Amino acid sequence: MKILIVDDDPRLRDLLRIAVERAGFTAATVADGQAALVAARRNAPDLMVLDIGLPEIDGFEVCRRLRATSDLPILFLTARDDEVDRIVGLELGADDYVTKPFSPREVVARIRAILKRTAGAGQGQTLRHGPITLDRAAAACHVAGQPLALTATEFRLLDHLLSHPGRLWPKPRLIDAIWGAGSQVSDRTFDSHLRNLRQKLAQGGLSEAIETLHGQGLRLAVVA
Repeated sequence: MKILIVDDDPRLRDLLRIAVERAGFTAATVADGQAALVAARRNAPDLMVLDIGLPEIDGFEVCRRLRATSDLPILFLTARDDEVDRIVGLELGADDYVTKPFSPREVVARIRAILKRTAGAGQGQTLRHGPITLDRAAAACHVAGQPLALTATEFRLLDHLLSHPGRLWPKPRLIDAIWGAGSQVSDRTFDSHLRNLRQKLAQGGLSEAIETLHGQGLRLAVVA
């Protein structure tokens, strides 16, 4: 598995590269946002570790451009414990974030968790619900035959709902299903991913595909 590390601090890049390689991954490093976009296109990494505070093209813009054409898993590095940065990053399609200062072990653990979730989305059969088709093997989603670009987390959330059509899921149960039992994912993180998924479904004419029952949870609605 290839990990692309993007940070303008050479010491931090080297620290993360060593930690990632010791964990059994192949690592590549770049120092700025433009180089990150080029490397993502040419080298096809399995995950990008992306600092937000990059010169010229910052991490937010790199994520925004990548998400226009790619569902590459992205782990953001944030320079401070700023909730606004975290929420913006997740709304742009990042899969997770780590706040500086951090332990390299924590970064590796987050990488493993994201890749495990992403790999799980590729197992099994094709799911269909009305005009929605979810191909686990190809990690692809279509609405009425048109491709729907989803992040890895959005894909897992929709996969889970499609696997249990009509079933009502309390939010804590969904968080455990998507991120694993005992995860420290906040309600706001979950809500950000859910909002993005709803917006994308709405673009395909399915604005009411996911129902919220106040105080009870979420379920997949009947769609024609």
